[in-house]
Amino acid sequence: MSEESAPQHTTGAGQPKGLLQQMEELMAALNADLSALDADLQSTGAQRQDEPG
Repeated sequence: MSEESAPQHTTGAGQPKGLLQQMEELMAALNADLSALDADLQSTGAQRQDEPG
């Protein structure tokens, strides 16, 4: 196989990102979303506990 047909795995400016880097970025975004959701749910739960039942 020649160098021209070999896939490029470099991550410089303007180069396509590797699959691993894309997955890491997606996981970081998912983790941030889940953290925000967890904070919202915990604050809602705390408000409900304070309400007279």
